[in-house]
Amino acid sequence: MAGDPEAALDPATVHAVFKAYDVRGLAPEQIDPALARATGRAHTQVTGAATVVVGHDMRPTSPALAAAFAEGATEAGADVVMIGLASTDQLYFASGHLGLPGAMFTASHNPAAYNGIKLCRADAVPIGMESGLAEIRDLALSPRPVPGPRGTISERDLLADYAGHLHSLAPVRGRSLTVVADAGNGMAGHTAPAVFALLGDQVRLVPMYFELDGTFPNHEANPIEPHNLRDLQAAVLAEGADVGLAFDGDADRCFLVDERGEAVSPSALTALIAARELAKEPGATVIHNLITSRAVPELVTRLGGTPVRTRVGHSFIKATMAETDAIFGGEHSGHFYFRDFWRADSGMLAALHALAALAETDVPLSELLATYDPYPVSGEINSEVADPRAVIDAVEAAYAGQDGVDVDRLDGLSVAHRDWAFNVRPSNTEPLLRLNAEGRDAATMTRVRDDVLELIRREGS
Repeated sequence: MAGDPEAALDPATVHAVFKAYDVRGLAPEQIDPALARATGRAHTQVTGAATVVVGHDMRPTSPALAAAFAEGATEAGADVVMIGLASTDQLYFASGHLGLPGAMFTASHNPAAYNGIKLCRADAVPIGMESGLAEIRDLALSPRPVPGPRGTISERDLLADYAGHLHSLAPVRGRSLTVVADAGNGMAGHTAPAVFALLGDQVRLVPMYFELDGTFPNHEANPIEPHNLRDLQAAVLAEGADVGLAFDGDADRCFLVDERGEAVSPSALTALIAARELAKEPGATVIHNLITSRAVPELVTRLGGTPVRTRVGHSFIKATMAETDAIFGGEHSGHFYFRDFWRADSGMLAALHALAALAETDVPLSELLATYDPYPVSGEINSEVADPRAVIDAVEAAYAGQDGVDVDRLDGLSVAHRDWAFNVRPSNTEPLLRLNAEGRDAATMTRVRDDVLELIRREGS
């Protein structure tokens, strides 16, 4: 696949880049205009779309890939609305606002050499391997003729509409705040100015790395890695800021830093937003994935809501939200899903919820979140292993059958005890095994984390 839009696709490459809930790979080595064009044609045929909306991030390969996808969609008879530079949640907004299937070209937090496609049906309904992505993949490899006229391509700017909609869902009122935002040279550098402009003097915004640059010259746009938060933490302290916001490359995830420069657990933010949403709709269902702290389901239950546990990944979360009519869903990886946002994830909307909650109080963020973060957590620790399945089996063998221990395989391996819990699962996008652990206190968490990590790396070597 050298980039010729008419080139035949290599089946091995196509099967390698079509993942559980998106398309992801090296660009242009694996993902090039030929694949994008074939995927655009197949996506249109599978969704039956008369019109498709397409956005892209700031990576150097993204504009050409988005254009090729649009050409493929028009070949299948669909009109295409190009919204240009966009965050992933802005594309989801466009899909919901316009009622159209969509495609977003981004590799999210992956390094600069990667690109990818996130696909959805109308109203931001996700497309994963079990809900149409396999069919799109197979049709891209074996295209069928498309009778009828070609579609047309038009452009539309939806940034202002997107910003206004977010503010309607999480208005910020109360005391003024100083906010440092690190876009990581990703798409928050495009969306944050429009969103924060609507706050006027309510917020003093200190921008960091807002220049769009898909080579990520300052640090990788992956805030789940602690070293990528260091610049933001230093800036929060230097500015005397109330909060720091860190976005990933396509700005669908948001991580917080408190006024002390300390990273905030995404589970604590999940609990905070869950409490806000349950205050609006008492008794509602809240989704949490299986690596989220047990503090989240405990809080939801205490507030009279119904917690529902699910697998990791946006297509699984969104499907479960649709089945249960959940008002909100959170993942410990920093994804936050909102029923009022077409069940899609939005890092910017999560940020506005945090700012709204903080502005309503006269306490610092660390104090506000203390009650939502009772259990020490390890954060996500990645290990490269030769055979992930064999390693997971070895971990299960070491823990299954112990007194008071429950084990399940909903997604990877989850092991729970009254005093601690951990999950080990393979990445869907990288050759890694991911560990998340927590304990009733720091010493317990550290012991469990270290024991499991030693086992993973011994068995995986």
